[in-house]
Amino acid sequence: MAVTHTFAGLPVADYCVAYDWYVRLLGREADMFPHERECVWRLTPTSSIYVAHDPERAGSALVTLALDDLDAHERQLRAAGFTFSDEATGSAPRRLIVSDLDGNRLAFFQDPSPTGGSALAWASVPE
Repeated sequence: MAVTHTFAGLPVADYCVAYDWYVRLLGREADMFPHERECVWRLTPTSSIYVAHDPERAGSALVTLALDDLDAHERQLRAAGFTFSDEATGSAPRRLIVSDLDGNRLAFFQDPSPTGGSALAWASVPE
């Protein structure tokens, strides 16, 4: 089996409010709107996140994103007024944890590889 693209889903109770929140978090409008209450941001050529109206599952997502510059992202979060926790556990890299209005958790960490290729060793959020 060859995976060609990864989509990470974020279920939300209020799609319109959540859309605005994610526009602020990601710094731009969504790239696609596959359905009336679903939007998609392409993050890399082979990965995307999507926000979907799904009140029954709202708040249950855990998404981890490896970044090339965590410090710059921290400054962007602060400038946009986001509340987040700054966590470091054991030998795992430092992570910034943001929760959306429903409680979906997004973790951001510094990719330890200069080319971004070895992040898989750190791609889990314990809890």
